[in-house]
Amino acid sequence: MAPPPPSGEGFETGWPVRAGDVDTANRLRYDSVARYLQDIGSDNLDASGLGDTDPFWIVRRTVIDVVRPSVWPERVTLRRWCSGLSTRWSNMRVDITGDKGALIRTEGFWISVSITSGMPTRISDEGIALLSRTTDEHRLRWKQWMRDAAPEPSADDRTFVLRATDLDAFDHVNNAVYWQAVEDVLAATPDVVAVTGGPHRAVIEYLGPIVAGDAITLRHRRHRDGDAEAITVWFLVDGTVRTIARVLAYQGNLSSQASTISS
Repeated sequence: MAPPPPSGEGFETGWPVRAGDVDTANRLRYDSVARYLQDIGSDNLDASGLGDTDPFWIVRRTVIDVVRPSVWPERVTLRRWCSGLSTRWSNMRVDITGDKGALIRTEGFWISVSITSGMPTRISDEGIALLSRTTDEHRLRWKQWMRDAAPEPSADDRTFVLRATDLDAFDHVNNAVYWQAVEDVLAATPDVVAVTGGPHRAVIEYLGPIVAGDAITLRHRRHRDGDAEAITVWFLVDGTVRTIARVLAYQGNLSSQASTISS
């Protein structure tokens, strides 16, 4: 992941971790991290004025590197900046640090979309000027990290039932809800501490939208990703993969070598 920009660049905010953000061990959940990323994104747009010129964005991939988890009670500081862009999308980094030692590094591939067509649209001149302040990468391209093909069905397949509160204004499943499904799979995985007990990376790629009325099947496998223990979760609708998530352990000094983790 790209390092932080000089002091004073980017956007910074913070808040206390709430009891509803954590699991039974008081660890900040992935879906809570995803909500934090959405919230700071909205606050950033409002503070910069881009809420008027570039108000609508969808995320295509989110990477969460947990160097040290946040454990409630803790107050976290979030710092957001652009680490690469093209004319229609950008990589947005957010570092989350806590007053009790949390360190979570994230990066999201965000696409600017038109409210009328729902298709990618050019970022405004004002937006490009602002985002360019923290990066020299102006030819960012999308490259899918994880393959679409899911394994054969098994007895471990499970249904993920959508609730009315899981949907956003576009009738799509909210980004954070996917991470709730991942948390559910991890909670049922034996010896999951081998994957998540130390520094680890969690990645999700949204390949196609899931909307109200879709019947979702979660299929997962425990496997090796290079030298790392990993769990991959496929979100299937009518047999087609719509989203892929992977959580993998990292054996080493993630705080200084997060970028070396296999993707």
